[in-house]
Amino acid sequence: MHRLRALMRKEFTHMRRDPRTLMSIFMMPLLQLVLLGYAANNDVRNVSTAVFDQDQSQASRVLLDAYRATGYFGIDHVVQSESDIVKLIDSGNVKVGIIIPPNYAKDIEAGRSVQVAVLIDGSDPTLAGSSMSAATFVGQAQATNLRFEQVTGRVVTAAQVPPVQVSTRVLYNPDLLSTYNMIPALIGMILTMSTMNLTAFAIVREREQGTIEQLIVTPIRNWELMVAKITPYIMVSIVEVILVLAVGSFWFGIPIRGSIPLLFALAFLFIVPNLGIGLLISTVAKNQMQSQMMAMPIMLPSMFLSGFFFPIAAMPIVLQGISRLIPLTYFLIIVRSLVVKGVGLQYLIPEVFALSIFSIILIVLATRRFHKTLD
Repeated sequence: MHRLRALMRKEFTHMRRDPRTLMSIFMMPLLQLVLLGYAANNDVRNVSTAVFDQDQSQASRVLLDAYRATGYFGIDHVVQSESDIVKLIDSGNVKVGIIIPPNYAKDIEAGRSVQVAVLIDGSDPTLAGSSMSAATFVGQAQATNLRFEQVTGRVVTAAQVPPVQVSTRVLYNPDLLSTYNMIPALIGMILTMSTMNLTAFAIVREREQGTIEQLIVTPIRNWELMVAKITPYIMVSIVEVILVLAVGSFWFGIPIRGSIPLLFALAFLFIVPNLGIGLLISTVAKNQMQSQMMAMPIMLPSMFLSGFFFPIAAMPIVLQGISRLIPLTYFLIIVRSLVVKGVGLQYLIPEVFALSIFSIILIVLATRRFHKTLD
């Protein structure tokens, strides 16, 4: 027992001397609990919605109030044409478009059935399916109310068809196939995990193998070392993008509707900040286990808060704010928009700008953090 106690005391001493690893051990379960507890939610509320009301009547406003009352549709855009709705959906600013026909009120009063069109962004099948069900439910509820008014004599008509019929049309992914959403997103997730893990070991490996001493005595500058470290991984990552696109297209049948050269250019822009994060970790960690433990608290939020598994709109406001600090959030919008929607660069300017800022900040931080010393 004396020897056993001595060995146990030695292990506890090692743990105390490595506070970063010890902190990561306790942080990981708490981080997983918080992320899964709040982010694992498919009940989307206040879906961004655009409205094209061609009637501008009291009856059309009652219909829109019914959509708002569900708490599901957040009507925050009023447009003047159907093409405006399509542009907003293409850009990702809205997920649903409601089109109320002209003479909506007159047709209801005359007992004629009215078709209300609802356009839905199908690039996210979970959100699209919920939006379709909610839109149809509102139409049925309005039809029931109007039918009750007809029966009680407040609206005199002999029509036997529902007064309001909601016609839903899903754009880009009419069959609501989950592979259309997941396969493109896998490009971003694979790039995040591979680039961050590979570069997180870069400087640490130099220290553990003793080759860092050779770099210290050379006249190479910090930025030259950073560029030399990340260039091979950029090439490897581009090959990964090609493989995922090829398998997704030929095996899973995912159509690539956008520009492939643009996709590769923006994938490169996304790779750079992830390499910067990995290099930054490698300049802080003392060994490869530390670097791996430090990478996990970054990769987990990237997985759960970026919209990879769960819609961002279903998350609490605080987590939605945190998701804006994750590069993968912006790249998922880019890759899904290019592959599924086939949009052009003009619709992706905010995401390109955000990834550019991430790239500059993280590479500069990693370069400044690295010192040519053995400490």
